[in-house]
Order: sequence, then structure tokens, then C-alpha cells
Amino acid sequence: MPNPTLKTVTRTQGNNQALKDGVIQPKGFTLEFVEVDPLIAAFRRMVRGLEFDVCEMAITTYICARAHGKRMTALPIFLVRAFHHGAILVNRKAGIATPRDLEGRRVGVNRGYTVTTGVWARGVLANEYDVDLSKITWVLSGDEHVAEYRAPANVVPIDPNKHMADMLIAGELAAAIGVEVDHPDVKPLIPNALEAGLKSLREHGHYPINHLVVVKDEVLAANPAMAVDVFDAFSKAKRLYLERLKAGHIDQPTGTDKVHQRVMEISGDPLPYGIAPNRHVIDELIGYTVAQGIIPHRIPADELFAPSTRTLVG
Repeated sequence: MPNPTLKTVTRTQGNNQALKDGVIQPKGFTLEFVEVDPLIAAFRRMVRGLEFDVCEMAITTYICARAHGKRMTALPIFLVRAFHHGAILVNRKAGIATPRDLEGRRVGVNRGYTVTTGVWARGVLANEYDVDLSKITWVLSGDEHVAEYRAPANVVPIDPNKHMADMLIAGELAAAIGVEVDHPDVKPLIPNALEAGLKSLREHGHYPINHLVVVKDEVLAANPAMAVDVFDAFSKAKRLYLERLKAGHIDQPTGTDKVHQRVMEISGDPLPYGIAPNRHVIDELIGYTVAQGIIPHRIPADELFAPSTRTLVG
């Protein structure tokens, strides 16, 4: 009997390159890779239509989707991580001297309120700078991947026919999260953002997870051993990447590679897979999703992941 073929979406990056190139061959199944650009379109298609068997997914989109009964389950394969101290831009003329000056103002959020970058950035504001998030009006440029989700009352849509970058430049927004703006009137709220993120990692273990991997529930039900095998395949690909990274064998390192190298100096592994080495960060994010009104109450981290993978580390 031939191995099952799983329709799979994951953006090519260092830690999954060997899997996508076929250097690593999964056990017991075949991954049929589908390219979706931009990747966020795959998140939406997976949440709304379960179009793929295996799919890279923004972690807060997944947490929100699970809260609304979407039939998918995560594996603790954390493909993308980033610090979000630099995601918040402010208008220089808006009178924002400290993060707490955002209280009482309108702040843009690129796309939806549940976007992972926005959740982490708001968490930084609240946890590290004591900002009262409920005193800010959050202005969204798009809708949510999980259509059933309803945001808190202080979350509003952008004015029709307006663009968030233009509103930030014009001062109609005091700040915005997750937008790219090159204008003399716009600057990062938190200077030396990467160093601020690394400092938070050293002192508090703060190392945000952006993306994980989800599998359609009916696929897991039909192939109970598959969760472990998918985890193992992604872990093997990651280890090959880290070997090259440590040895300096990446000819043209990307900005992401360089951040991984900086994190490696602090923690040893810049991309730990598994619940155990990431429990603090997962719990931190769950707390943020509750505090920000994305899910109604705390859930144990283990409940987010396939039972057979809960003790795995890769």
C-alpha cells in the first residue's frame, strides 16, 4: 500500500529547507508541497476551508481557531520566531515620548487584531512598559482569519478608502504595529529594538513564537502515528540547518539567520521544538490572548497540541 500523500504548505526557510528539497524524507508518508504567496493567505484558507492536510500557521490564529472549534491540531514545531519590540512605529509629531503616552490615542494594527505580531507587540507594551491596553483605540486595516471572532469594543476598523501608512504619516494615528513606513516623521517607538528583545530573552526568557504547524484532525484520526513522524521530519531538517549555521556554512545569511545566531549565543538553540523547552513562552502568549480578549479564558498549553507529541523535543 503506497504511503499517504499530505497536501502541505510551509514557506521555504533555513529550518525546513532540507525537508522541502527532499534531503530529509518523512517516514510513512509523502509531503506534497503547495506554494502559497503570501503565506498568510494559506492561514486564512486553512482556518476557513481546511484546504490543506499540513499547514504552517500563525500561532495566535491557531489559538483563536481552536477556541472556535476549527478541526485542526497543532504540533509543537515552531518554525518562525521573532522579537516584536521593533514592530511599533510612532509619528514623531504625535507627542509620544514613552510607551504609556499611547494611552488615550489611536494606534493602527496591520490586518487583524488577532495577528500574532500585534498580540506580541501589545504584550510587550503591557508587560514591559505598563501600558493600559484598554485605554487605546486599536484601528485595524483588515479583517480576521477566524470569521467568527469578535474583538473588544476598543477595536475598530480603519476608515474606508484610507491606508494605515498614510494615516500614520499624517498623524491621524499616533502609532501603528506591523506596517512598513519610510518617512522622516515616523520612527520606532522602542529604539535599538533587537537589543531590547535580546535583553528581554536574557532576563525573562521572552522569545516569541510566530508560526507553528497544524494538521487537519481527520488526517490525524486516519493516521494516528503521523503526528510524531511529521514532528521528527521537521526536527531533522532543523538540525541540519543549525549545523550549517553553527559552522558558518550559510553563504549569504539573511536577517533571520543573523538573529538566530544572536539567540544561539544566549540559549544554545534558536529554534527549540517541543512543549517543554517552550512552555514559558507558550504560557506567556496564552496569558496575552486572554488579557487582550482573543480567547475567553486560560487553557493549559498541552491542550493545544496533539497528545502523542506533548513529550517530544526536537
